[in-house]
Amino acid sequence: MKRILATLVGLLGLAGPAMAAQGQPSSAFDRGHSLQPSQEPGFADFVAAQCKNPPAVRARRPGGAGAANAEAPPAPELPATHAIPGVLAAGQTWKVVWAWEGNNADGPIAGKNGTLVFANNDASNVMELDPETSLATVLFDNTHTGGAVSRSRNGALFLAVRGMGFSGVEQLEPTRKVFAKNYQGEPLECTGGTVNDLMADARGGVYVSVSGAGVFYANPKGEFKKYGDAPQANGIILSPDEKTLYVTNGGTVVAFDVQKDGSLTNQREFGKLQGGQGGDGAAVDSEGRLYVATGSSADVFAPSGEFLGSIPAPRGTHGVAFGGKNKQTLFGIVFYGGWGTPSARNEIIALPMLSKGFAGRAK
Repeated sequence: MKRILATLVGLLGLAGPAMAAQGQPSSAFDRGHSLQPSQEPGFADFVAAQCKNPPAVRARRPGGAGAANAEAPPAPELPATHAIPGVLAAGQTWKVVWAWEGNNADGPIAGKNGTLVFANNDASNVMELDPETSLATVLFDNTHTGGAVSRSRNGALFLAVRGMGFSGVEQLEPTRKVFAKNYQGEPLECTGGTVNDLMADARGGVYVSVSGAGVFYANPKGEFKKYGDAPQANGIILSPDEKTLYVTNGGTVVAFDVQKDGSLTNQREFGKLQGGQGGDGAAVDSEGRLYVATGSSADVFAPSGEFLGSIPAPRGTHGVAFGGKNKQTLFGIVFYGGWGTPSARNEIIALPMLSKGFAGRAK
């Protein structure tokens, strides 16, 4: 697939001036105006027409260029960190490597040669970022409010899609196609939730968290099935051996045993988050430790569930991923400002680690 450097973004049809010069951690990409279902004015009519038992529709969340809160907010502070044995050395500090407007930069994974690949919610594209130069490349556009990416051990790339009428999973590589979007014969929107995160497995299936609905697995044929009871399901990731699936569920992390066919059993509480109010995106390292973004930290757990410590992070940190050279950098995504308004902002931050990300797959 032809990849067009951010400095040539105008050729992609995206509004806004060209990318800032090499070395600057911000871009001039258009922030985009894509909406999630809860922002769409016609969502109630959509589910009424598509669902046998239409779910309750929440009050519309703000969105669009005309929304209030247009003033740019101050960037969140980068807090001091402290040592965690085998995980983080003393004296390390977060560094901002990318900053952008909008509710963008979500669901990151490691890319090739130390890069980071992430989805942009409002801009409906997928980017690859070089953290050393802050130059970005648009890999895919027109993603219908894509919100997270996952690459399987076998190399297939998948995207969590949030746009009304498109909610589900799209395969981006090796071929681009709709992978899964229906549950029990109806659009995934009929579950009443929004796709949060996804995790591709080695057998060709994809696990998906849907806010307000729970945990789903799309088998290699693209057929969704729901498992367990995790109504606040958000971040979702497999252990390195893919025998355990971790899902953040409010202030806790739950775990499932993964069966040979990808089905899930034995839901249980794995650990309680201690550094923030609720769990979001997660990552694992080469030793099987789990890292969970909590809104103001990355909480670290041993494979046994033992809590190892919190890495303080800026308020609004909602996802983490290992990447960079030797996968020895922990990246965080930070949201601040008014969600769905012109004041919305995102940053990608980086922290040098003692631990290394799992080398067997992108995340």
